[in-house]
Amino acid sequence: MSTPETASDRTPHPTTNLPGPPPAGDHVRIAFLGPFGTFSEQAVWQVAPGGAQLIPVTSAPAALDAVRREAADRAVVPIENSVEGGVNATLDSLSTGRPLFIVAEVVVPVVFDVAVRPGTDPADVRRVGTHPHAWAQCRMWLEEHFPGIIHVPATSTAAGAELLAQGDTTFDAALCPASATQRYGLEAMHSGINDQPGAVTRFIVVSPPGSLPPPTGADKTTIQVALPHNEAGSLLTMLEQFSVRGVDLSRIESRPAGDHLGSYTFSIDIVGHIAEERVQAALVGLHRYSPDVRFMGSYPRVDGVRATVLPGTADGDFRAGRAWVKGILRGGDGTTSFDGPAEWPLGR
Repeated sequence: MSTPETASDRTPHPTTNLPGPPPAGDHVRIAFLGPFGTFSEQAVWQVAPGGAQLIPVTSAPAALDAVRREAADRAVVPIENSVEGGVNATLDSLSTGRPLFIVAEVVVPVVFDVAVRPGTDPADVRRVGTHPHAWAQCRMWLEEHFPGIIHVPATSTAAGAELLAQGDTTFDAALCPASATQRYGLEAMHSGINDQPGAVTRFIVVSPPGSLPPPTGADKTTIQVALPHNEAGSLLTMLEQFSVRGVDLSRIESRPAGDHLGSYTFSIDIVGHIAEERVQAALVGLHRYSPDVRFMGSYPRVDGVRATVLPGTADGDFRAGRAWVKGILRGGDGTTSFDGPAEWPLGR
C-alpha cells in the first residue's frame, strides 16, 4: 500500500465543506482506490479540502470498509463508467454491511497511456498490466496496435504502473493514467488511448450516515430495491411506484441477490432529493411493496441538470392534496382544505 499523503503535499482544489458527519480528527481522512496515480485519486482532488489525508487502499470495497471501521471519514470510489456501466464491486459493497450515504459525485475523463520502462522497444510489448475495466475500454486499440497482446489483470490502473516501475516482469507495459506514468518514472509509448472518445467515470463521495446535503433542485437519490417475489409484472409494479408520482430515473441496474439463481435486486438512481414530496411518496410506495429498500443518499448532481417536475407532482400539489383530505377528516364537505393536524371527528 502506498504511503498516505495530505493535501499540503500538492495544491488541492479549492477548499470545500464535505457534507456528512464531521471528521473524527483535525483533518478529513479520505480512502480511495490506490495506489497514487489512479483516476480515483484524480476524483479525490476534486473534493479534498485543504489538509485532507489521502489513504490509498487496494479496492473500492476496502475504501468503503475503511469508512465503516472509522479508519477513514470519507471514501471516493467509482460507481459508473460511460462505457462499461456500473462498477459491480462498489454497488455490491454499498448494498451490504453497515449503511453508508453518498454525499457527492464527481466525473473524471478517462484516457490512458501505454506506459513502459525507459528504453522498451514496441516489438517487446506482448503483455499489458491494468485493471479489467481499463482493458475493456482500450482492448480494440491495443489489439490493433499490438497484435496478440495479453491482458494481465491488476488491482487498479496505477497498480500496474507501480509494479512495472518496480521491475515486475509479468508484463511489459502498463495501461494507466498519464499521472501514473509520471509518478512512477515511466515513459508514454502512446498517449490518449481509449476505444470510445469522451469516456468518463462517475465517482461518489461516501460518508457515514448523518445529515444529508440540502436539496438544490438538481439532485440524485440512490437506493437498492429487492422485488418481493418473482412473478409476471413484479418489476412493472416496482417501476409504477415512480411513474405514477412523476419521478424519473437516471440509472437502474440489476444485481444478483446472492441467495439463488434468478433472484435479483435493483440499484437505482432517482432524479430528485428525498426532501421532495414526489420522491418521498415513491419511497413510501416502494417500502410498502418491497421486502428490502436501502437508502444510499441524496446529493447534488455533478452536471447541474435540474429535474423536470410534471404537472401535479410539485411539492405544493402533494401538500394541497393532504390538506384537502385533512379537511374532510375534520368534518368538512371536501370543498375546502385544512392545514392543521388531521383528526377523526369523534364525539360530534
